[in-house]
Amino acid sequence: MAWFWRFAAASAAAILAAAGAVAGVLWRLGDFRPEELGLHGILALGLGVAMSAVVGVGLMALVFFSARRGRDDIAGDGGGERAP
Repeated sequence: MAWFWRFAAASAAAILAAAGAVAGVLWRLGDFRPEELGLHGILALGLGVAMSAVVGVGLMALVFFSARRGRDDIAGDGGGERAP
């Protein structure tokens, strides 16, 4: 199970790195002007991106964890009712 948490952490780091790279490129091209946002705007933007990534990775982690434990099996046969 340790491989799963390493994978989840690596995925979260990759998503945050990609978001940072996009923000850096936009900033370098001049399409992202921090003087228009101010300090609070930049902090809010950064926290929003980070929290969105955390929520996305967390929900996907729960989906994979649930599937590996077999907790989804009952839901796949018509709402949890077993046929006689």
